[in-house]
Parts: sequence; structure tokens; C-alpha cells
Amino acid sequence: MSRPAALILIGTPIGNLGDLSPRAVEELAGASVICCEDTRRTGRLLQHAGIDRPKLLMVNDHNESTRRIQVVERLDLGERVAVVTDAGMPGISDPGERLVAAAVRAGHTVEVVPGPSAGVTALVASGLPTARYVFEGFLPRKATARAERLRSLAAEPRTLVIYEAPHRIVRTLTDLAAAFEPTRRVAVARELTKLYEEVWRGSLAEAAAWATETPPRGEIVVVVDGAPDPAPPTDDDVVAELRRMLDDGATTRDAAAEVASRLGLAKKRVYNLALSLGR
Repeated sequence: MSRPAALILIGTPIGNLGDLSPRAVEELAGASVICCEDTRRTGRLLQHAGIDRPKLLMVNDHNESTRRIQVVERLDLGERVAVVTDAGMPGISDPGERLVAAAVRAGHTVEVVPGPSAGVTALVASGLPTARYVFEGFLPRKATARAERLRSLAAEPRTLVIYEAPHRIVRTLTDLAAAFEPTRRVAVARELTKLYEEVWRGSLAEAAAWATETPPRGEIVVVVDGAPDPAPPTDDDVVAELRRMLDDGATTRDAAAEVASRLGLAKKRVYNLALSLGR
């Protein structure tokens, strides 16, 4: 019995070919066409799995917008279209996102065959908090956009997961150390699941020095500890805010209420400090 049309996202190994799941092999073997980034690399994966090579359709960042039309046409004809990337889950800093959106808009089924993910693999190996994290993918390359993104992330309390290429890792670690506290903890994972797998751990400042001295090779994931909780305002901080409002003409009661609300402090504490100013 033929299976219904569907777009199937298939996770593929990020290094170790032994991580290719039996279900992934089954779906790849049964697909009418396989969308992939590199036909040679996917061809080697299919050869490893013992799959007779079906039609391969190259889909990358440059042509995904146009390929999605062809993919939807194939789904309309009742085909099962598999989507893989060079490594990991399609749609995560790789092509696939726009194919999924197009298939959903056209009313087609989207299935997922879970598989390896470099970001999650590095996160759980990092030794940093994993309960809440933010996946940032690749940071912007242009200086202005990059600086803005780093400023927005500096106070992020969740663990950060960032992808980077080996020739840009020194710049990225240096920029992170400058934008964040240089003592912030970080794990730099490379060549995950491969023969020369390595997870380096330390501070951002130490990481920048390490990468400069011994440039790491291979695909890299940077996992950065979240920003610490900000220190609670001191009495001096509260008094400075109260003085500013009182100088602007606010009453003691109004100034105390406003400052307490803005700083998240008990009204009684702030009001007593306001009274001590003798205004």
C-alpha cells in the first residue's frame, strides 16, 4: 500500500555515521526525491546505508525560495519528499525552514524523523545549565549588526548556544569576552561525535586566548553561561533615584511609590529612605 504524500525532515549524523537511525534509513529508501545541500555528501551517506540512490534535488540557502515551488508540486502529485542537510536537523541554521512553511501553506503533511543536533549535543556536554537555553545560530558578520546582537544578549539569563566556523572562532570569542563579562563561563565544542571530538571549558577571556594560540578545526559550537542575576539596588542607589525625582518636584510619597515600583522594592523601605532625606 502506497504511503500518503508528506514532506519528511530527516536528521542525519553530525559526524559519526553510526548515528543514522533505522527509521531514517527506511524513510530515505522510500522517498520519491531527497532534497539535500550537497549531492556528493548525501550520496556517500546513502551508499553507507545501502540505499539505491534516488533522485537528489539540491536545496541550499540561495535557491530554497525557488525550490519550494518544485517541492510543493511534487507533494501535490502524491510524492513523499525527504529533506536532509549535510549534518544534523534540517531547518536549524540550514535549509528546510522555507520548505516546511510552503508545505504547511499548501495543506500537506510534515513529518519529522528526529536525529542528531550539534547544538543540543554541545549543550548537554558543556557542563552549563540546560533547563533553559537560547539557540542563536550564527552571529551576524557585519560589525554594526553583530555589535547590536551582542548587546542584546549580554543580559540574557539563559544559556546561549552559538554556531561558528573555525576561521571566525577567535573573533567571536574575543567579541563575546568584550561584550559580556570576560569571566563568564563558556564551553567550546568541536568535531562532535568524530574521532577528534573536543570540549574545551573555561572563561571567555581564557577561551579567546586558547583559540588564538591553538586555532581549533572543524565545525564548532560555543555554549555560553547565562548572565548572572543583577545585584539588588543598594540604599545609595535608591537614594540617588529619590533625589532625582524630588529635585524634579515630586512629593515624598509619589517619589517613593515610583522608585519602589521601578526597582521592584518594598514601598516601606523606599518611603523610609525618602523620609530620611528630610524633604
